[in-house]
Amino acid sequence: MDKGYFNLVDFRANGVPYQLFVRNADTLLHILREELGLMSVKPGCENGDCGSCTVLMDNVPVNACHMLAVEADSHHITTIEGLEDTKLQEAFIANHALQCGYCTPGFILNAHALLSHHPDADEQKINEWLESNICRCTGYQEIKEAIQTVQKELEGNG
Repeated sequence: MDKGYFNLVDFRANGVPYQLFVRNADTLLHILREELGLMSVKPGCENGDCGSCTVLMDNVPVNACHMLAVEADSHHITTIEGLEDTKLQEAFIANHALQCGYCTPGFILNAHALLSHHPDADEQKINEWLESNICRCTGYQEIKEAIQTVQKELEGNG
């Protein structure tokens, strides 16, 4: 293998350390799905518009289709597999905030970051954060209600 076209990338995905040789042009989307088998990271538009490939990099939402795998070096990547059994996932189910489920991991990761950075986000802030994800099956009202449900639970525990 000619190492000139490859870079060694050292990062964590869902808490697990990885060292991989990646091509210079490999996207994070490709590496997460094809090399690590994290199939919740979905290809959609593959130009950064739909949010189906949303992952968290150091708890900040990014489009994995727009990010080169080499940019993940020394970072922590979280996919939906890294957020098992959270209140947010339960709220999405309870509020019927999903239908086909294709976009759901991206929405949940984005909402998780929103609540981490802005636990008291008002409706306008929630709407702004949801603009980066597209759902073609359901309305956004149920998704907003799921987020607001978790906000209320957090307020009650705070």
